[in-house]
Amino acid sequence: MNEKLVNEFFMGEGINSYNLFGAHMVDKGVEFVIYAPNARSVRLAGDFNCWSNNTHFLKKDHRGIFYTYIEGLTQYSRYKYIIEQCDGKLVEKADPYGFYNEVRPAWSNKVVSLDFDWTDQNWMKYRSRNFDRPVNIYEVHLGGFKRDKDGKWLNYYQMIDQLIPYVVEMGYTHIEIMPINEHGLDMSWGYQQYGYHSITSRYGSVDQLMMFINACHNNNIGVIMDVVLAHFVKDSYGLINFDGTNLYELAMDSSWGTRYFDFRKNEVKSFLLSSCNLWLDKYHIDGLRVDAVSNMIYYDGNRDRGQNNPAIEFIKSMNYQLHQAHPDIMMIAEDSSDYPKVTASDGLGFDYKWDLGWMNDTLKYYAMDPEYRKYHHNLINFSMFYFYSERFICPFSHDEVVHSKKTIVDKMWGDYQDKFAQCRNLMVYMYTHPGKKLNFMGNEIASFREFDQDKQLDWFILRYPVHDSFKRMIRDLNNIYRYNPAFYQYDYQGKGFKWIDADNASQRIYSYIRYDDNKCFVVVLNMAPISYENFEIGVPDYGYYTEIMNSEKDIYGGCNMCNFHKVVARKANLHGFKYKINLRLAPYGAVIMEAKLHKKEDKCSQIKKNSNNNIVKE
Repeated sequence: MNEKLVNEFFMGEGINSYNLFGAHMVDKGVEFVIYAPNARSVRLAGDFNCWSNNTHFLKKDHRGIFYTYIEGLTQYSRYKYIIEQCDGKLVEKADPYGFYNEVRPAWSNKVVSLDFDWTDQNWMKYRSRNFDRPVNIYEVHLGGFKRDKDGKWLNYYQMIDQLIPYVVEMGYTHIEIMPINEHGLDMSWGYQQYGYHSITSRYGSVDQLMMFINACHNNNIGVIMDVVLAHFVKDSYGLINFDGTNLYELAMDSSWGTRYFDFRKNEVKSFLLSSCNLWLDKYHIDGLRVDAVSNMIYYDGNRDRGQNNPAIEFIKSMNYQLHQAHPDIMMIAEDSSDYPKVTASDGLGFDYKWDLGWMNDTLKYYAMDPEYRKYHHNLINFSMFYFYSERFICPFSHDEVVHSKKTIVDKMWGDYQDKFAQCRNLMVYMYTHPGKKLNFMGNEIASFREFDQDKQLDWFILRYPVHDSFKRMIRDLNNIYRYNPAFYQYDYQGKGFKWIDADNASQRIYSYIRYDDNKCFVVVLNMAPISYENFEIGVPDYGYYTEIMNSEKDIYGGCNMCNFHKVVARKANLHGFKYKINLRLAPYGAVIMEAKLHKKEDKCSQIKKNSNNNIVKE
């Protein structure tokens, strides 16, 4: 037994505890190691002993670690533990450090090797968590993306041909997979799990998942995994009352009917650290999105119940240790609280935080009758007051398209055509707002059916031009975002964004500029069903402006009221700038104009000088 790993485990720093515990193929057999300090005895049952609970007893050391070696066992041998708890009761348990389980409703573990011949060395060498890079995430539930002709799940390997080409075609940079730790209940979407070191066997084998991730990397797609560290399911074969005591849990239920982890215990800290590092080390995952961080910061997510200080200290330690081991990974917090410094190195230490305030305010505004939007103008401009306090991701996630909340397009105000026009406007706003991006699968095809884990997306709707056109616009927006640094380079620095007019409540129009070191783009959002032939806005400098995106182009299903020709800047004092341009704005139209200078030094820094030279004439 590796004493270094044992010591790290008991110190709460067992980032590699999966190399100590679990079932490992060694020489000509398998070594089993499990931690159950209060158990009277631990036995193994499996294929090798006809599932007897009286033939294979494990030895116990003075620290409460049970172990044994069984010769002759091979890959996919099944096993489970029989725990004689401290009160003498015999219970069947899955291996907390097991790497693989049977398909639900069965749950016994299977012995597997995590060795794999990776070919993603180039990706792993050059991947980066630098904040000046584009991050555009496609969030996926593997069982709900696509299914075979009989309605059955596709496996991880089949996803190579189904999911990866689609993500590449659409121009996303990352896939975020909803939890694929082993779990018993499909409708929990993986967020109520028991196999913290085990991938779900619903979608195939360990090797198939590794092949999928390897293929993602070889197609320049990063992979982010959802992890659940706040709570675990109360299934009898899981972690609950493991050795007859609350070995892993606090003696209280969460609002989900699950049990919270007890972060006061070093053994629990090591268990969760190990489960996170397993994804990063063995599966080459590029980032972890930590679910329900607010429920870790506060007991039951309720500030009135007080801070969970042991959990807060664990989060800080986890982010530090994982970043030390993997400096180039992304740690992302799904946090609905206003706890400060979530993404600060002297705070919780995450790299990114979901901006759930932005999401709620934005969707509330777009669901509102346009006539009343003038009274709620701050729902849109307020985000920039606090935006630089954290490194935010702008998310329209799975949580927004379930439980009768309606899908993104269906949340929009008005009739069928109004909904599509405003949803196109919404997406231009999202992609041009500072912050990285995340969209749940189906948002890009304007699905009207809420997410259902038992069905694939309604791909048939792409036969209808309005949906196919919407998908085309999202693909174009993805590429505009990805290949223009102005929309991501300075996301978290004030010099990347400037309002032109944030206060035009009466006309319900917002305008702003996105900058990088070489270019700038003017964005205008018309939130009202009113058109303008000559709408004036101030601009930074002379030259001309070319429309690169208009949400009302006919190819996107719009009315085609566009700026078809270059728009020349004219001298004028407007919105604090020395120049202005006149634009055509369609009802609910969203426009992106790229600034072009006639000077050779086409630099945004030159634009911002507000030179008094003569305006270039076309």
